[in-house]
Amino acid sequence: MVEQLLINDDDYYVPDANQLVTEDDTPVDNFASAKQQRLLVSSLYSSLQNQTFLAEANVGIYYTDLQPPIVPDVFLSLDVQVPKNWWEKQNRCYMVWRFGKPPEVVLEIVSNKEGDELGKKLEIYEHMRASYYIVYDPNQQLGEKVLRVYELRGRRYFETSENWLEQVGLGVTLWEGKFEDRQNTWLRWCYQDGNVLSTGDERASLAEQRAQILADRLRAMGVDPDTL
Repeated sequence: MVEQLLINDDDYYVPDANQLVTEDDTPVDNFASAKQQRLLVSSLYSSLQNQTFLAEANVGIYYTDLQPPIVPDVFLSLDVQVPKNWWEKQNRCYMVWRFGKPPEVVLEIVSNKEGDELGKKLEIYEHMRASYYIVYDPNQQLGEKVLRVYELRGRRYFETSENWLEQVGLGVTLWEGKFEDRQNTWLRWCYQDGNVLSTGDERASLAEQRAQILADRLRAMGVDPDTL
């Protein structure tokens, strides 16, 4: 877990966080993208409770002090955690020099043709050296492909047909189903066997189903489960 600045040597230049814009309080998104972001982030925290990681939506990433932050729709960074005092200026967003590494996965959800997801953003994430860059284009604004996965090899991104992210131990898949009362096709994290990471509601529903099955079996044996 990385909670402190990893570079302490006076020979290194560390940007002054007080001079950086960590948030501007003006997020503008649409219903579909916002719900998709919640699904991707919440399912990680519901399913990977024994792992240390940081996943967020619409939080800025500073990869150099010479440029403004890049704000992916979703990112995932392994083996790091938000510092305890997250209201301190240097802890309010993801500063690569404080966490010691870039996120492993950055993800963009395409809403229109203005985001330049396959141009400038790809170049920034490539320069930042995020291991994987995922572009989810549900309305095919950028072409026929709904899902594009780029893997960093050396210094460059290469598009891959594999949806399994080997360095992360997770994959991504398109899933048809209901999330927050909305039936739709969703982008979801998955395990190598293809099973998706469950949300908190899904885990609770499964637990209720199992409890009901157990209760029915006990009643069939003549045992009242309510008395146990």
